[in-house]
Amino acid sequence: MRKILWMITLLCVAVQPGLFGQDEVLPIWPETPPGAKINTDVMESMDTDQPFRIRNVTEPEIWVYLPHDRIIKRTAIVICPGGGYVRLAFDHEGFEVAEWLKKQGVAGIVLKYRLPDDRIMKDKSIGPLQDVQQAIRLVRKKADEWQIDPDKIGVMGFSAGGHLAASASTLYSMQVGPSDSVSARPDFTVLMYPVISFRDSITHKGSRTRLLGDSPGEDRIHQFSADEQVTADTPPAFIAHSLDDDAVSYLNSVRYMTALKEHGIRCECHLFHSGGHGYGISRGRGTEARWPALLEEWLKMNGWL
Repeated sequence: MRKILWMITLLCVAVQPGLFGQDEVLPIWPETPPGAKINTDVMESMDTDQPFRIRNVTEPEIWVYLPHDRIIKRTAIVICPGGGYVRLAFDHEGFEVAEWLKKQGVAGIVLKYRLPDDRIMKDKSIGPLQDVQQAIRLVRKKADEWQIDPDKIGVMGFSAGGHLAASASTLYSMQVGPSDSVSARPDFTVLMYPVISFRDSITHKGSRTRLLGDSPGEDRIHQFSADEQVTADTPPAFIAHSLDDDAVSYLNSVRYMTALKEHGIRCECHLFHSGGHGYGISRGRGTEARWPALLEEWLKMNGWL
């Protein structure tokens, strides 16, 4: 019954784009996504025990939240919800974040990306990366229409979505989809309790298994460990993590921060005493609940707000 209700909700969103406050909902691929396998047995659904936990995405899209002010050339942030590459936490790590950004004068672009799945992808390891690269390019192409500065487009991710955002920031020159002259490089990165490393000692093994399989080789682990892919051209980053996170070790954030510092990249990293994992923008109860205010100040300091 819940799946039926979710499909009705999706239909309503398609008919009435403003149902959840967004201005537009757009597919990111004009036709079938690259490397997709058609499988009618796989249908998008919502978890029965938690609303807005989306699974089995086959048609990736962006939900666009635009500030209704007169500011020209504003900042935009593509948001990648987390969920262990199994599901997307589309509420507190998705459209609620976009609504907050909208109030700050930033365009929030929630990405509903495909989750790695051999049933619908020829190479599941690059499916999510294809989608986030395409989303960033699409926002750049829509910059004039949406009053966005094409040089102020960031990417933000939570947990496994943080791994995707960090991958977008370090593997942007890796051609995983159709050739396109528009850059997929984000101008800055926001990482919330992110999965960064795929090394055994600190990785979130569920995310790694979903993306790379049960026994990935050394080359794949190296390629998809974002801290090991940082270069002098990697975008600046804002990072936040809780020391008591028992799902994704805070050492993931420390490794990314260290790699950025070693390459002379601007970085701000907040390690909170508590908070656990998965609090998003609306569930923090301690000092970790201040991360939106800290992010706002960081954006201002760097000229993005």
